[in-house]
Amino acid sequence: MGFFSRFSRGLKKTRDSIGGAIDAAVDGSDELTDDVFDELEEILIMSDAGMQTAQRVIGQLRERAKKQKIRSASGVKAAMRDIVANLLTGGEAVDMITMPAIVLVIGVNGVGKTTSIGKLAAMFKRDGKKVLLGAADTFRAAAIDQLEIWAQRAEVEIVKHKEGADPAAVVFDSIQAGKARNADIIICDTAGRLHNKKNLMEELGKIYRVIDRELPYSDREVLLVLDATTGQNAVNQAKEFAQIAEVTGIILTKLDGTAKGGVVLQLKHELRLPVKFIGVGEQIDDLHPFDAHGFANALFGLDGD
Repeated sequence: MGFFSRFSRGLKKTRDSIGGAIDAAVDGSDELTDDVFDELEEILIMSDAGMQTAQRVIGQLRERAKKQKIRSASGVKAAMRDIVANLLTGGEAVDMITMPAIVLVIGVNGVGKTTSIGKLAAMFKRDGKKVLLGAADTFRAAAIDQLEIWAQRAEVEIVKHKEGADPAAVVFDSIQAGKARNADIIICDTAGRLHNKKNLMEELGKIYRVIDRELPYSDREVLLVLDATTGQNAVNQAKEFAQIAEVTGIILTKLDGTAKGGVVLQLKHELRLPVKFIGVGEQIDDLHPFDAHGFANALFGLDGD
């Protein structure tokens, strides 16, 4: 199945919700009145795009509609697609040039963090990269065992300590193993205990210092895993983590399970956090690099150009 087809399939709930609402708002109207624009703005807000983002999108839509004399629902969708694609473009690329590069993955329990790491490892391996996992989420029960299962599924190596070990020590050993084994990418599972921010900040601080010392010039990503089905709760988690961690991007999971995929817009526009990967299914190959134009096309049910 092609990239657009997978995106389209995974965004079906959101697309059906937004697309159907746009049709209902626009069809039957001789022109796009203020009431219609207000309704379109409400549709975006209800899809978790956020108030600021919805206002910006509809503001630009008003200008386009006036200049291009847009009247139909299909014209509105096409214009909104272009506006959304432009809004989301930038920062989504993941450049892993140094060897090894390192990826730290954070996120609260239940968002699909371990699963996402396994899928990320499999994706990089399919691209010809040698991947090593570091099990540095040492305090959550069964986290190490779960990551080991995903390492086996992705057919990559893993470095682990006993439960309760120092996470920074695991990261240190993962880096040493990565260097010795000529790994291209080291992916480290790290904790996400938001209820105790001070401990998490201290833990991440130690990990950062280890990386700075052992891999001073390496490419580094700090990816926050969020569950798309939790809507505004995911946005709130992003705000909290952004205050205590050097988050470089988002892995948004379970996007196929929600009708509120507009959360992608809010994360990028209001929080300045680009979505770098999205999960649209349960299979090991259902994690994809985020593509702004592909997302916008799939969101509004329009074929890619």
